[in-house]
Amino acid sequence: MDRRLFCRSALAAGFAATTRTSTAGELTAPARSGIRVTGEAHLFSPLEIRGVTLRNRIAMSPMCMYSSEDGFANEWHFAHHAARAVGGAGLLIAEATGITPEGRITPNCLGIWKDEHIPALRKVTDFVSAYGAVPGIQLAHSGLKGSRHRPFHPKRNQYVPPEEGGWVPVGPTAMRYRSGGPMPRELTIDEIRATVRAFADAAKRSIAAGFQVIELHFAHGYLGHAFLTPLMNERTDDYGGSFENRVRFLLETVRAVRAAIPEDTPLFVRFSATDWVEDGWTLEDSIRAAKLVKEEGVDLIDCSTGGASGNAPIPVGPDYQVPFAAGIRKEAGIATGAVGLITEPAQANAIIADGRADIVLLGRELLRDPHWPTRAWVELQPDTPAPIAREYAWALQETRR
Repeated sequence: MDRRLFCRSALAAGFAATTRTSTAGELTAPARSGIRVTGEAHLFSPLEIRGVTLRNRIAMSPMCMYSSEDGFANEWHFAHHAARAVGGAGLLIAEATGITPEGRITPNCLGIWKDEHIPALRKVTDFVSAYGAVPGIQLAHSGLKGSRHRPFHPKRNQYVPPEEGGWVPVGPTAMRYRSGGPMPRELTIDEIRATVRAFADAAKRSIAAGFQVIELHFAHGYLGHAFLTPLMNERTDDYGGSFENRVRFLLETVRAVRAAIPEDTPLFVRFSATDWVEDGWTLEDSIRAAKLVKEEGVDLIDCSTGGASGNAPIPVGPDYQVPFAAGIRKEAGIATGAVGLITEPAQANAIIADGRADIVLLGRELLRDPHWPTRAWVELQPDTPAPIAREYAWALQETRR
């Protein structure tokens, strides 16, 4: 099939799966989702998930800062999160955080593989919580894409050799994602089980560090996604081949993490809802997997796409990934988060009001404007005072525009 035609077909499938049956503006929770909501749906309606209440539906998407040493958070991470907590977002999800040293994307990525990481992270989460946002964390293993130079290094995205602090990447199959660098090593069964335990241990540390939402990274070609997609998984044992085998690592990880964290802690999973490549992971696969993880105690699917192939013809544009969030929400009966070129308040509000997702996750837009939620409030609800930090509110009270 022609690639452009394939992309149009994938998007059409997403749109077809999202035909609305509820009245616009009515907030309808997915069946058995763990979400409790009442009233009219809009961007600033609170959302309760298990024991956590988000003050609004605006979340900061996990974005790598590439600014750690030995996995430790520092002043940069504090400033990054503090600005967006004061800026008004409801949920802040910390970047893809390595569950092991070799689980980082770069040697400069955040980590949570040892207890010593906890105190610095606790400073971040304490401030975020004090200013009304909910601190979340994305737990990740880079898999085949690990041991890279950070994007602003002179050798950006090239492999870091072991003598310079790098490592040999691992994956479900010994294959390179890009040319160059060492041949990645295929994980043994014992190593897969150890990785599941590492996710669970990292989740326990995350709770100790004050994070209130845990997200598992099974997207973008990293280790979790690599097990799911036939483009990256050529195993012939219990972790490869059939759909049931390829989701085994996902289900084992979800079970281990769910058992390791309090019952009232929300658990999210980020999927690449499609690979955008024929014979890859599809929306239908994501819906099947979402149904399975919902039964294991996952509360929300964070719906991104792509990452398994460097040549995928992705039709990037406003809302281009939203149909996948809508499709999974409707067909799997689970809450979803929508991502991807969501930049305007009215656009974000419509996604929630139309029942296409339960939260919107902003990445680069929150880098450009940490106070985007305040701007959105002023645009969408101009006749009421914006819910901003009191340190700013008193000064702006008489000059609000």
